[in-house]
Amino acid sequence: MKTTQSNNLKKIGLLLLMVISISAFSQKKKNIQTVVIKTNIYCDHCKQCETCGDKFHKNLYNEDGIKSVEVNSKANTITVIYDLRKMDADRIRQFIAKLGYDADEVKADPAAVKKLDDCCKKA
Repeated sequence: MKTTQSNNLKKIGLLLLMVISISAFSQKKKNIQTVVIKTNIYCDHCKQCETCGDKFHKNLYNEDGIKSVEVNSKANTITVIYDLRKMDADRIRQFIAKLGYDADEVKADPAAVKKLDDCCKKA
């Protein structure tokens, strides 16, 4: 009888562990968000040039909660995957504006725009 109770307790414990694991995994997935931000990229090489492309990646990746950054110069968008527990879309827009680029309705910081290469500024 003790082995039956012991086996039942092990099964219950294993089942409980599986439920907790699934719950934790699904909770983690819910906290990952994607935002596509409309911007203005004026040259066709901004994705690769030192002033623009690397700037987005280096600076945004330094922010806690940023998981992925993709610049699409043809569509004039920046797609950012982030952890909702550590970051939000409005803060991402502010970071992009401080780099010298519009971010949806948030206008680029004029001082940052002055620091961009000429080809990366509005003609």
